[in-house]
Amino acid sequence: MARLLPGTRALRTLEAAARHLNFTRAADELGLTPAAVSHQIKEIEDQLGIVLFTRTSRTIRLTEAGAVLFEAATDALDLLGRAVSRAHKVARGTALLKVTLDAQFATKWLMRRVDGFRKHQPDIELRFDISYEVRDFDLDDVDIGIRFGAGKYPGLCADRLFENVIIPVCSPALLRAGPPLKEPRDLFHHTLAHIEWARQGVTWPNWRMWMAAAGVDDFDDSRTMVFGTSSDVVQAALDGNAVALADFAMVANDLSEGRLVRPFELGIKVAPEFAYFLVYPKSAAHDPRIVAFREWLLDEVAKTPT
Repeated sequence: MARLLPGTRALRTLEAAARHLNFTRAADELGLTPAAVSHQIKEIEDQLGIVLFTRTSRTIRLTEAGAVLFEAATDALDLLGRAVSRAHKVARGTALLKVTLDAQFATKWLMRRVDGFRKHQPDIELRFDISYEVRDFDLDDVDIGIRFGAGKYPGLCADRLFENVIIPVCSPALLRAGPPLKEPRDLFHHTLAHIEWARQGVTWPNWRMWMAAAGVDDFDDSRTMVFGTSSDVVQAALDGNAVALADFAMVANDLSEGRLVRPFELGIKVAPEFAYFLVYPKSAAHDPRIVAFREWLLDEVAKTPT
């Protein structure tokens, strides 16, 4: 008679406990109590007749048999996750395209133009996954993505979208209220905002870098407002609370429609290897939905002011 195997829930508990080697951390990840994790592990051991963990008062560690089961559980859960993703894509058919992108790109650029795609391609329904997290096209129910990075995405096609130029912007109300902004040093009298971001030794342009480019070498950045996302920085400028450093492509509409103004022309380019990229699996490069979205997006990018 075939031996019964642990179910998916039990395998997830085993995988988390073995990865953390700590029932409390595994419980936090799974939304369980440590006692529940311990109970499920004991049930698996009793079911299989195998000791998976050796326990002391302070630590747990995998037995040799537990290590074998941990590797198998990891592979099984990964395989099942990929199958579920493929099943979702098959079930929703070929008329729907799921796009993953971050909130900044969505609100400041894509959503202003997406009606044009829908008029151009009425047979393709767009849905959006708004997230700063990098998605896995094999595991997540998404078809194509827009991500900021260095363009090195193994197994994916990557089309570079913009040259990122960082410029100072503020609201017209702030400019009218003063103090006046005639030269870069006048910025000392205003609240300044920028994001803090660094990858692979590259730092996103900040106010210290902008001031240096403007010839100001005694700038004190201790009073600047530092945000974690570009959306928050731009919102601070729109609200009239600060002069912000923002990506030109992301505020081009706000500038052209008068919600923001550019008090100084000086801009700083982001390191050339970093940019927004349109990414999608190489295996899906000829998917008619992806071909249509790619062609439309690159055409819209070409129309964006620089």
